[in-house]
Amino acid sequence: MGWVTRAVFGDRRIALTVGEPPPPGHQVVARYAVVPSVRRARFLLPLGAPRATAAALLAYNALRPPKIRAVRAVLGGLARLGVLDLAPLPTLTVSLPDGVPAAEALLADRLAAGLGGQRVYAACGVRPPDPNHKPTLQLFDGAGRPVGYAKIGWNGATRALVRAEAAALGDLPSVTGVPDHPAAPRLLAATEVADSVIALVEPLPPAVRGVPVDDPPRLPALLAVARRGRPPAPARPLSGSSFLARLAAEADRSAAGTPDGARAVAAVAALADRHAGTAVEFGHWHGDWVPWNLGVHAGRLVAWDWEHSAPDVPLGFDLAHDAFQRALVLRGEPAASAAAAVDAQLDRCGAGLGLDPARRRLVADAYLLEMWLRTWRLADAGAGWNDALHPALLDVVEKRHSG
Repeated sequence: MGWVTRAVFGDRRIALTVGEPPPPGHQVVARYAVVPSVRRARFLLPLGAPRATAAALLAYNALRPPKIRAVRAVLGGLARLGVLDLAPLPTLTVSLPDGVPAAEALLADRLAAGLGGQRVYAACGVRPPDPNHKPTLQLFDGAGRPVGYAKIGWNGATRALVRAEAAALGDLPSVTGVPDHPAAPRLLAATEVADSVIALVEPLPPAVRGVPVDDPPRLPALLAVARRGRPPAPARPLSGSSFLARLAAEADRSAAGTPDGARAVAAVAALADRHAGTAVEFGHWHGDWVPWNLGVHAGRLVAWDWEHSAPDVPLGFDLAHDAFQRALVLRGEPAASAAAAVDAQLDRCGAGLGLDPARRRLVADAYLLEMWLRTWRLADAGAGWNDALHPALLDVVEKRHSG
């Protein structure tokens, strides 16, 4: 719980106590139930507003797995009755020195200023320490209505991701009316507080429902994301593209920081040799297009978590990523099998994106190299290596180029 509270309550004037009164000369500004215990903390639930406490457990419950949904439903019902305020759960007390206003020191109160200045109650999930994870605050009003969702970038890796998502969401309103383009949460504010970067977005629609994990790829939506309402772009050769130049530059930077970076440099050169003359359409991609980042509301697809979104990538990257992550995450397959799933999905669905066999091979090879470079970027920013992808994915890339 410590790493989360340090990110959420980062102002040095804040005092946090569990089961003890605040220090002398401090005023209590917030109280949280620690569920189920300090040692096994999973939630920090706001106390003092039963509807907000209940909403923190019940909001978007339909997006969660059945077992988690059932537990949250029971706890949410108890919270609505005010039972959690009286339950023998550990209580985290947040206090400030007398005379220091909460709006000056508490992140939730600072964010409330961008929500019309209304009183908000923040709930926070707690995960085991992981430099890839970003603490998040769900913000509710006293009636339990969700009013905002904040991501906190607290180290080099997560700060870059939060900035990228804020930039992506800031650009999306111009394409919200594009047919087949998924709806996305609107960016409400992007700010930096001390060493943290925060993106505040509007809440998802309460009635949103997740897509099934076996939902087939939605090709019209992928095309809409790639083209953003514009007509298809003329295909351009990989050779001389800004995309290839970026891969080469990132591989060079990786070689300066890790011994395996030299292998990435060679892999970029091999990609250029193999596909130099292959012409492909370039466009945007969501960057993490997977079933658990997608939902449906009022008959329209909704997509969230745009933190890896970027322009100028070969059309088809989101289709490749969908297959790769389903295999790697949902089925627990190794990187080599996940790469084979990319090939299979592109062969099965790629024609719907205008990808002939040569373009499908380019998309697969380039995507897998892009994924290793993403893995390196996160590691280089302090998140550590993803053991499922390094060095295994680099091994896969090399074998493909030598085959």
